[in-house]
Amino acid sequence: MAPSCLVKGDEVVKKYGDFTAVDHVSFSVKRGECFGFLGPNGAGKTSIMRMIQCFAPVTRGSITVDGMRVGTHDRAIKSVLGVVPQDDNLDQDLTVIQNLVIYAGYFGISKKNALKRSYKLLEFFHLSDRPDIPIRELSGGMRRRLTIARSLINEPSLLILDEPTTGLDPQVRRVIWRKLASLKDDGVTMILTTHYMEEASRLCDRIAIMDNGKILDVGTPDKLVREKLGDTVIEFVPSAEEDGETSKLLDTLNEKYETAGGVFFIFSKEPDGVLEKLANIKHTTLEKRSATLEDLFLNMTGHHLREGA
Repeated sequence: MAPSCLVKGDEVVKKYGDFTAVDHVSFSVKRGECFGFLGPNGAGKTSIMRMIQCFAPVTRGSITVDGMRVGTHDRAIKSVLGVVPQDDNLDQDLTVIQNLVIYAGYFGISKKNALKRSYKLLEFFHLSDRPDIPIRELSGGMRRRLTIARSLINEPSLLILDEPTTGLDPQVRRVIWRKLASLKDDGVTMILTTHYMEEASRLCDRIAIMDNGKILDVGTPDKLVREKLGDTVIEFVPSAEEDGETSKLLDTLNEKYETAGGVFFIFSKEPDGVLEKLANIKHTTLEKRSATLEDLFLNMTGHHLREGA
């Protein structure tokens, strides 16, 4: 029986000269789950993804994919990976079907099987009516769906998704989310990086929150939010002249808070009492709402995820 852990990192370090991009991180990705790395640029998540893909060597520690060690079994590892890069790199001079069939050839797949798999993938991603269309005539959403389809042509054990819906409109993004969720239901293992909190919440079984080369915490999105923040967050926007008074009050109450764009985000275990006191300060916004993954990231790193993008 195959082990339940498909990808494992043990005390992984990645250095670029004197700069440490990944600082002794350990993680594991179970078969059939979607595991997310969340963090701003510079957090180290891209370096981890590049090491898993065997594009960058591990400085210290080890990473294994399906029992194969990165740096030792790179060719075999690459054969079982499907990779969706952040930027589309489809061949603009080829048609939709040609992009898939030629890519399949890199994995030694016969033309007959490549065509069979390609048409099946085009149907799955609602592109079956466009096999002979040049890439340049596709919309951004269609190109993104085709890029994901191409990553599946070798029937990979592991699908790596680097910000798969960046730059897409909300409607197209949700179509791709549904397709990825369907793949996960079929047992495809995924590693995802994203700046969209809703994307992480919808797709990821577990997430690792990263900052400054370290993993700050790992767990299911809902459980991490509940354990770290509780159920609610207070958003408070004081009048300009009351900004200092707000900080003074919250410090006196010993409440944990962060500020971004003039907004105070207050993470309190007893929000009703804090609300009552804040109401006495002149303000434009005062509300209590459900805590989210975005709030968790702000609480743990001191900034919104998009601010680090």
